[in-house]
Amino acid sequence: MMAKTLTMATLQMSACCGGALDSVLPRKDADELSIVLKAVADPVRLQLLSIIRAAAAHEACVCDLTVAVQLSQPTVSHHLKVLTDAGLLTRERRGSWAWFSLVPSRLSDIASIFT
Repeated sequence: MMAKTLTMATLQMSACCGGALDSVLPRKDADELSIVLKAVADPVRLQLLSIIRAAAAHEACVCDLTVAVQLSQPTVSHHLKVLTDAGLLTRERRGSWAWFSLVPSRLSDIASIFT
């Protein structure tokens, strides 16, 4: 079954009651945003984001995060990689440890869905 792609013109013509749909999320933006939403749709990842957001300078070392969520380092690293790939975190190597920082603009992208 092929998915039907709706354009703004189609949406405006099919809107009932005389109201056109003003701000429809374009498909490209929806695709990109779905990656972010999938990344945060996990309790551990939400907890990791919360911990990093509450930390000084909104950054934390992976060594501290494993203790905080009580999971093994490989498991936490996997979750951090998903968040990093989604653009929610940046990763910086400091000596033998990896530090993760929030990307505030990506968090704003999530909030923009609801405004």
